[in-house]
Amino acid sequence: MTDGVAAARAALERLVVDVPDFPEPGVVFKDITPLLADHTGFASVITALALAGRDQDGTPVVDKVVGMEARGFILAAPVALALGTGFVPVRKAGKLPRGTHAVSYALEYGEATLELHRDAISPGDRVLLVDDVLATGGTARATRELIESCGGTAHGLAVLMELGFLSGRGAIGDLPVSTLMTV
Repeated sequence: MTDGVAAARAALERLVVDVPDFPEPGVVFKDITPLLADHTGFASVITALALAGRDQDGTPVVDKVVGMEARGFILAAPVALALGTGFVPVRKAGKLPRGTHAVSYALEYGEATLELHRDAISPGDRVLLVDDVLATGGTARATRELIESCGGTAHGLAVLMELGFLSGRGAIGDLPVSTLMTV
């Protein structure tokens, strides 16, 4: 493990706060807002997440970074800047103003539809997906489908935390996953 990844993991352990019974009874929400408010911790996780879009020499190997609504936006935009690429938001249904591709999927406690502008990803683009949590894998799988509907290729998924007990990796197939913490 690199020093950068170790620093990011230490920041997560120190700054992420568990909130029991949110958004519903029995769910323990992982509140990342204290991490976002800490410059050093936030910078360390952005640097570590960006590693998933670089080769072994540190050269960026992706053309775009996609962030899923809503906490994925907060992480993906600075990862895109760190990699020198564009940022593309994946939004909930009805939030994008132009023509979109849409995919509906199941969440850990409900259903949702995600959309991506039809022209956001160019054919052949290699795309890094970034989100805060990998839970059941539904959001990542739907986002991958959206990227592929534009002709792009999902390079990998980088997340702050993986909820290992929900087996989200099984839902996303062969997509490489980089996670800073498994709970």
